[in-house]
Amino acid sequence: MFTLLKKEIRSFLSSLIGYIAIGVFLLLIGLFMWVLDSSSSNNSNVLESGYANIDPLFIIAPWVFLFLIPAITMRSFADEKKSGTIELLLTRPLTDLQIILAKYFAGFILVLFSLLPTLIYYYSVYKLGSPVGNIDTGGMWGSYIGLLFLGAAFVSIGIFASAITDNQVVSFILACFLCFFIYTGFDFISSFSLFGKIDNIILALGINSHYVSMSRGVVDTRDVIYFISLIAIFLIGTRTVLESRKW
Repeated sequence: MFTLLKKEIRSFLSSLIGYIAIGVFLLLIGLFMWVLDSSSSNNSNVLESGYANIDPLFIIAPWVFLFLIPAITMRSFADEKKSGTIELLLTRPLTDLQIILAKYFAGFILVLFSLLPTLIYYYSVYKLGSPVGNIDTGGMWGSYIGLLFLGAAFVSIGIFASAITDNQVVSFILACFLCFFIYTGFDFISSFSLFGKIDNIILALGINSHYVSMSRGVVDTRDVIYFISLIAIFLIGTRTVLESRKW
């Protein structure tokens, strides 16, 4: 399993698309946080806001992840199917679950790689604070945990989308749609107030409410259970798709 995990990471980092995806993520976040003026970026410019925090990172990153993570995961199984190596992979002394987890953790590690450079933004705001260090470090780490859970959920969705097609473009579009719907779709449906008390349940089914809760710096057990359950559902769905070849 670990051999496959390392192979997946090397495969991604050896391709130009991998570096472009991570570079675009960091470029977009940097532009919104430090360059674009407040009127064009919804007060996301740290220098113009006058507050020592990096909240704009946690507001903008999920929207960039909607495209970045599907770009990372789109080739996970789709490329194996198209090239015909999926059968060779499935004949290895690995269970379907081990193969899925290897590809899943490879995707998650790459998301982690893309987030690590953003710690520079924290250090910059830490130094720019008046006095130096005037920043809610505890809240910042809580927000990073929320962002990691969000990224982990999107990776599981992307892996699932890649497993049901042999076309990388279709996988990318499907993953973007699923991530977008699960992130904001339930909020949109509940906003119509059509189902009374059930609207709160519908709202809780979406990622956004749980991510916003964790972005406040409070890591609630209910939010953690939600993300773990969502990840498990899509990984089980991916396993079901792979096992369907035996039916």
